[in-house]
Order: sequence, then structure tokens, then C-alpha cells
Amino acid sequence: MALADSVPGVSGGTIAFLLGFYDRFIGSIDDLMTGSMEKKKQALLFLLKLGAGWVCGMVLAMLVLANVFESHIYVVSSLFIGFILFAIPIVAKEEMTALREGVKWCPFLLLGVAVVCAITFFHPAAGGEGVSLEHLSLRLGVFVFLAGMVAISAMVLPGISGSTILLIMGLYLPIVTAIKDILHLDLAAFPTVFLFGCGVLAGVFGVVKLIRKALERFRAQTIYLIIGLMLGSVYAVIMGPTTLDVPQHAMGWGDFSIPAFVIGGALILGLQLLKGNSSR
Repeated sequence: MALADSVPGVSGGTIAFLLGFYDRFIGSIDDLMTGSMEKKKQALLFLLKLGAGWVCGMVLAMLVLANVFESHIYVVSSLFIGFILFAIPIVAKEEMTALREGVKWCPFLLLGVAVVCAITFFHPAAGGEGVSLEHLSLRLGVFVFLAGMVAISAMVLPGISGSTILLIMGLYLPIVTAIKDILHLDLAAFPTVFLFGCGVLAGVFGVVKLIRKALERFRAQTIYLIIGLMLGSVYAVIMGPTTLDVPQHAMGWGDFSIPAFVIGGALILGLQLLKGNSSR
């Protein structure tokens, strides 16, 4: 989940969905905030196990990701597209009952696509205007806080990656670099990481209960929306190179790496196989 969350493409929520513990993941976060004492204990134990792996994966990703992402953007983007396009039919298969029973809600799929494409197309960062965090003003601090809220909401939701949201907002590389600096004990980036972290916590508390209720009461609409978000995120990944510190052209057919795409699909299929073996 951390590796998925750390790169623009598939969200960690999608990985949880593919491995069959997404409802428990959302329920545990909600129970930790509002459940009974017994539910809080069960939720805490589950989230500690999951969190230990997530932290390890995120630290590893942050230590190496900034340089790899910028220097091999088209190969990495091809990998992400493989993640997304191979994940969509698996999500649809897992939720086939809800999708069939609620087929009248299929316009939510188009809504999901439209939301991601609109954010990607209309945001000024998509034109190559990066966001510098070297001088953190009040206005920029609020922007970083709100970005943390929106990004974690996307990370929790199976669909567009929170990192894709940061990429669209022009904050992906600045945030990754700031976290990497903190890991190397450079505390100059601490205010940025602190504000972003506060936004993440606020987003978690705000969005989890909403997602849980949506999955319980409006599952078909939510699943169609999620698949639409995933489809739309392909466009966000294609446009991702235009938001780098040194903007590059949007990904085209000549930049597409078939081997990376196949590897991305193989990883998703491998996770699905792992799920099947663990359930026996």
C-alpha cells in the first residue's frame, strides 16, 4: 500500500481493495475514532500491523523515489498505467454483484472520469508551473495543509492515487523531497512536512466515516465512481511529466514502455494470486 501511495498511479486503497481487506481497513479507522472499547482494541491491533508495513514501505520509497521518478518518468508512468488498467477488471470482478444490481448507476463511472480529467486539465500546475516550498508563506502553508487533506482522501479511496493529486497540484516532488530531507536529518523542511502531516490527519478523520457510509448504503454508486476515478487517473499519469520541476512533454506512444507496462500488470496479478493463496 505504501509503495502504491508514494507514486502517482494506483492508490493504497486500491491495493487493499484487491487483497480483500478494504472494508476492514476503513472500518478499523472508523472504529478507532468512534467505536466501543473492544472495537477500538481490535482496530488498533489491525492498524498497527498494517501501519508497520506501510511505514517501512514509505521510508524505502522516499529514500530512492525522487531521483528515479524524475529521471525515468516515462518508464515509471508506463508501470503505473499497467497497475491501473490491470486493476480495473479485478475490481469490477470483485464487485460484480453490486455492479449488476446497480447498473442504473453506471453514469457515476463517467462522473469519476470527468472529475479526474477536469482537475488534471484545469489546474494551473498542469502547464508546468511548479510550486516552490523554499519560502513557506501563510498562503502556501494553507495550500500544503489542504493538499494533505485531499491527498490522503484519495489515498484512502480505491481510485486515483493521492500522489497523482499531489502531482496535479505541483507538490509531488517538493513533498517527496521534503520528506526525504527529514529522513536525512535535514530539519529545514520540517515546517512543510508538519503542515502536510496535519492535513493528512484532518483528511483521515473527515473522509473515513463518509466512505464507510457510502460503501454500506450506496455501494454500487461508490464502486462505479471508484472505477471511473481509476480510468481518469490514466489521463492524470499521462499528463504527469508536465508538472515536473523541469517540465517535460505529456507522455505519448513513443514514450510508452511496454515492458514496464507488463511488469505493472504482473505485479497486480501477483497480488491477486497472493490473495487467493492466503485465503486457502
